[in-house]
Amino acid sequence: MDDYELLPVRTRVLTHRDNIVEAIANYAKDKVTDQDVLCIAESVVAITQQRYIRPQELTPGWLARTMCYFVPQQGSLSSCYGMQAAIEKEGALRFVLAMLCGMVAKVFGISGVFYKLAGPTAALIDDVTGTMPPYDKHIVFGPLDADVIAEEITRRLGCYGAVVADVNDLKRSLIVGASPGVDRAKAAYMLIHNPFGNASQKTPIVIIKNYARAAAKQAG
Repeated sequence: MDDYELLPVRTRVLTHRDNIVEAIANYAKDKVTDQDVLCIAESVVAITQQRYIRPQELTPGWLARTMCYFVPQQGSLSSCYGMQAAIEKEGALRFVLAMLCGMVAKVFGISGVFYKLAGPTAALIDDVTGTMPPYDKHIVFGPLDADVIAEEITRRLGCYGAVVADVNDLKRSLIVGASPGVDRAKAAYMLIHNPFGNASQKTPIVIIKNYARAAAKQAG
């Protein structure tokens, strides 16, 4: 898959006042072709959907304060506020059962069970400092209807496809939503080195140039 190119697209700071599809069209329409896949950072999509909350609006309970100690420090759920926010979205019982199952699975060398069982909020939530200013003082949840957003972007821009991606500098790459015809695993692999820049870089959009040609060549 070495025939493709990653093209970050610079924008202004996108906010809850923006329509994400129109904002993407404004900045990227003249840069994308029918051979390309348009990628947008999931936290930016969530922000335009007003999917965030200030920690001051939360009161962490004993469950959140206890469970956050079992999460590695680099994780958003290692904060009692991040944990409380996720528990309120997915439910306390679900989180307790997911944590217990995850602990048992780790005894047998199986990782990731907690996040699979705890629900999408657990995997996608960004704690404070986890996203761009001025939203770095907020806890940001994952976006809603990511597949629908990807399809709307594809239609609006006339590109081969679109994805909503959750990527970080720890080489974690997850496609949260995708339009039909886009291979999620291939797109995640292409984005593994995190070409997005959600802070001072202001490049929450990345275009995978020549995706269709590269995918066809690999298939052939």
